[in-house]
Amino acid sequence: MDLPFDPAIAAHNAFQLAQRRKELGADGASAAEWEAAFSASAGAEATQAYRRLLTLGDRYPTARAFQEFLIYSTWQQAAEDPIAEHFQQGLKLCDRFLARMEPSDARNLTQVRALRVSFLNGLGIQEHDEIAEEHDRDAFKGGD
Repeated sequence: MDLPFDPAIAAHNAFQLAQRRKELGADGASAAEWEAAFSASAGAEATQAYRRLLTLGDRYPTARAFQEFLIYSTWQQAAEDPIAEHFQQGLKLCDRFLARMEPSDARNLTQVRALRVSFLNGLGIQEHDEIAEEHDRDAFKGGD
């Protein structure tokens, strides 16, 4: 799927924002170490770092920037190793993020929705996105 943004850059930006906001508290240093390993390597080392980051994400489900980082990182994993597990994980992360969407997240929501469609396509699923359509309708009308 052609995306109108670079998921690697978006992941980097989201991770930096999570660090600035101190979303992960005392786990921020470990997250930085794992993110560096994930970004700088490939194969088993990157996969291990990615799994550690996912585990951390489960512990911090309301860390918005970090959750967004995980979505972009999962898309990178799925692009590198297109197995159902990565697409399913990405879909789960997108749904969790979108369930807590905020009006100030308009750009992020557009990007996460695009990745959600990509994850669905990777699983061979075509889904009608009523939430996105309602958001688009409301955006033109100024609200509910």
